[in-house]
Amino acid sequence: MNITTRYHEDPYALHIGTEPSRAYYLPQTPDRKPSVIDLDGEWDFHYFDSFLDSVDLEGNVAEPDMCQIQVPSCWQCMGWGRHMYTNVRFPIPCDPPYVPEENPCGLYRRHFELKKGEGSRYFLNFEGVDSCFYLWVNGQFQGYSQVSHSTSEFEITANLKDGMNEITALVLQWCDGTYLEDQDKLRMSGIFRDVYILERPAAFLKDFFVKECFNGDFSQADVTVELTVDGPAQVTGTLFAPDGTELSKSGPAADKLSFHIDSPVLWNAENPAQYTLVLSTGSEVIEQKVGLRKIEIKDDVVYLNGVAIKFRGVNRHDSDPVTGYTISREQALRDMLIMKQHNVNAIRTSHYPNAPWFNQLASELGFYVIGEADLESHGFATRYSSNHDMNTYPDAMDDPQFKEAIVDRSQRNVHRDKNDAAVVIWSLGNESGWGENGEAAGRWVKEYDPSRLLHYEGNMTYHKERKPDFSMIDLYSQMYSPTVNETNKWYKRLSIEEYFNGGELDENWEGRRPPYVLCEYIHAMGNGPGDAEDYQQLIMKYDGFVGGFVWEWCDHAVYGGQTPDNRPIYRYGGDHDEFPHDGNFCMDGLVYPDRTPHTGLIEFKNVIRPIRAEKTGGNTFVLHNYRDFTNARDFAELSYEVMKDGEITASGKLDMPSIEPHGEAEITVDGLPAGGDSTVTFIYTAKHDGPFFAAGHQLGFDEIVLSQEKVSLPAPADGKVEISETNRVIAVSGPSFRYELCRQTGLWSQLCYENKALFTRPMDWNLFRAPLDNDQFLSDKWKEAGLDRTTARVYSIKAENAPGGAAVITLEVGIAALIVSPFVKATVTWTVDVSGHINCSMDCQRDLKFGGFLPRFGMRMFMPKAFDKAGYFGYGPFESYSDKHRASRLGVYSSSVKDMTEHYLKPQENGSHFGCRWASVTDGCFDLTAASPDTFSVNISNYTQEELTNAKHDYELTPADETIVCLDYKMSGVGSNSCGPFLLEKYQLKEEKFSFQFGLTPSCK
Repeated sequence: MNITTRYHEDPYALHIGTEPSRAYYLPQTPDRKPSVIDLDGEWDFHYFDSFLDSVDLEGNVAEPDMCQIQVPSCWQCMGWGRHMYTNVRFPIPCDPPYVPEENPCGLYRRHFELKKGEGSRYFLNFEGVDSCFYLWVNGQFQGYSQVSHSTSEFEITANLKDGMNEITALVLQWCDGTYLEDQDKLRMSGIFRDVYILERPAAFLKDFFVKECFNGDFSQADVTVELTVDGPAQVTGTLFAPDGTELSKSGPAADKLSFHIDSPVLWNAENPAQYTLVLSTGSEVIEQKVGLRKIEIKDDVVYLNGVAIKFRGVNRHDSDPVTGYTISREQALRDMLIMKQHNVNAIRTSHYPNAPWFNQLASELGFYVIGEADLESHGFATRYSSNHDMNTYPDAMDDPQFKEAIVDRSQRNVHRDKNDAAVVIWSLGNESGWGENGEAAGRWVKEYDPSRLLHYEGNMTYHKERKPDFSMIDLYSQMYSPTVNETNKWYKRLSIEEYFNGGELDENWEGRRPPYVLCEYIHAMGNGPGDAEDYQQLIMKYDGFVGGFVWEWCDHAVYGGQTPDNRPIYRYGGDHDEFPHDGNFCMDGLVYPDRTPHTGLIEFKNVIRPIRAEKTGGNTFVLHNYRDFTNARDFAELSYEVMKDGEITASGKLDMPSIEPHGEAEITVDGLPAGGDSTVTFIYTAKHDGPFFAAGHQLGFDEIVLSQEKVSLPAPADGKVEISETNRVIAVSGPSFRYELCRQTGLWSQLCYENKALFTRPMDWNLFRAPLDNDQFLSDKWKEAGLDRTTARVYSIKAENAPGGAAVITLEVGIAALIVSPFVKATVTWTVDVSGHINCSMDCQRDLKFGGFLPRFGMRMFMPKAFDKAGYFGYGPFESYSDKHRASRLGVYSSSVKDMTEHYLKPQENGSHFGCRWASVTDGCFDLTAASPDTFSVNISNYTQEELTNAKHDYELTPADETIVCLDYKMSGVGSNSCGPFLLEKYQLKEEKFSFQFGLTPSCK
């Protein structure tokens, strides 16, 4: 075996010895037996650290000792090489078309026995190999191919023999295609998708393209099947209805088949009905599912089958913490099942074609798919330094040596998946800028398949010395667009409101204002996203806003076993001693690596609920059906709950009115309460059992606040409270308590009630939070300001008894840090009555010279660990924040303190509860309750914010030997600024002046 030419560094040598790209199918014999020889399983394998070790100077391939490896798999997941995570930066020097000679590679060998059929032809298929491979059959060079996420097919008939045969492949980690596969993901290598041989007759159907057209009202459809045959084959087609009824036959023919259908059953994501097309040559059968649908743009709105639609989508990689890129149907089905359970209806295959059967599943289950070509060359933006340079970002798109490769990647994407109904949009790739090569690819796609829309986001950045052509792009696509005006550090982009209200577009759109799509938004990294509802309001507001795709579906990680106490170990960028790496930026999913939903997915589910309710007055409400094709009465049942002050006062079922798609209907609910904290919640559940969930599965809910009543703190009970003072503390005492107030901080250093010490250490001021991933551009500024190391100075203090005997302590306090001036000054009044109840009133003023906003403002209490149970009246049961509480409801909840932590794999602020009226912790005997006439946030945890800040991984966390209670006037929202826009101002704690009142009440049983 010999490599005479280094094809892996020749950008014009993409596929040597391969068959032309074609639609994906697995043929069968006439009696419906598979024509597939499965080659998955154990292969012989040898790993080389360098390509130089795999061949000698003459190009002869080494014959080393071999071990075994499972195919398909990624060799990093099997113990060879090492994992690497990088986002933008290339993992190699940017020197196209060359790659390092110290290029890791794997030699694969498989033996199999074959009895050659008379007249049979044999085609070897590799569905996915990263990054490229040289191929030999029985020692004879068969060819070379690249493009990791597409199928490479070789006719190997001439090199096969009766008896034992040998297939050998040398797979390289890097090739010139690596410059076009710089996707944001863990970088892995090997034969990671299925390998098989198709045994086919001498003449056969090579390729086919199913096309459909409709009359104006979709009452009639004509289906044509364009055929490409190899040899003198004739094809007969039979079309079956979705219920299995045979409709008609066409053929035999060698070029085209035609079918006419009256009253066709149309395909959509809500009702994914498919016809079955059986194509037969007499010696072979191919079965193809056909979904009849038409996607088009009218008046800058996207329509499917004549109906305006919305995408409630996610971006999905093929990713698993154990198997890496190697994904089975069962793994993909698990993802799709969870998506359906959370109201997701669309998938963008970021940023490459998923496994070839994936879109068949999507068509069957009902998802709209953006089918994306295997293209991203983001690393050119850092080709001269690590700084992101938008001037070099589109270099590959204008480089002639990459033109054929870029066009090829779109062609292979379209050819393979062109017959799958789910694919309604083709995408040219991701984050590669715009240039002549992208334009050539786009023109080919639109000419070959004008029935679908064409998407590409990266056309906003191009070399200014040439006039770009956007004419083939159908959608105006952006990532992480702000809902309101915001300057972007990379390029000027419009906010969503600007776009729909006449904002100026790039002149090269030539007056067009296409439908708007967010191909990535609400970056779901760590504790977030926090702005899902704000985006959804705009999606609902503008007909031309077709929706968005959350970045992204799953946290990417490598499973590393378990800790001695059985906690899973997940590793991310930098945990493999690799360079470059981008840390935990791959941990940005709606689900954890094991597919446990984040609270962000639960939030997103209710934001994109299919029905919404709105109060119109009195006891009247209007329900809106946001499904595009299904009457609300046909898929949902309706119930309600009325609550007052956290207690359910009424509940029941209501008749779901008939609400056509996009329609509205009024309902009334009698007996609604007045006063107090009163709400009515409408709950929407599945009406029927289905493939994704049973009847009764909650589709979403609407909680509508009927009234909010501000309650005053109780007046102090009469009775004398004793006051004594030292240089350090002011002590107040009564029959059942002794409390000590620190004269240096103005906060309580100890509360002793019925001889029980409630604090393990003194209270402190709390203006910092363990930085969220979404705080990464702010946390250094917060630390520079000293928010994580506050000190306090009491300027004046006065302690006296009120006329009724209560102790009243009034202080002027400045909260600062070493080096810097005070950032907050406050007048604080503590009132303690004879029962031990504490009232606090504080008026605060923030020094605006510090700029920005505060992560939080409040106090921390450290209590014995025995206080391990908590209750609250606020938004729960999920963690909740000012901009992330649509999954939660206002009510009374109880929990163990242990269960109030959300274990993000990169530790950060978590588990807070927004909108609280009261919160309590207990050890089963003693309670401490906080309450406020205003709402507040509370966080009750076994982890300090210092522990969460300093730990890199969740499995490294050690619970504190105490219970930490954070009582906050406010906590700023969580947003999605790890990659999305800046936190909206309405969710920022930035008031110059604010007041906070609360009470603390100890008690014992």
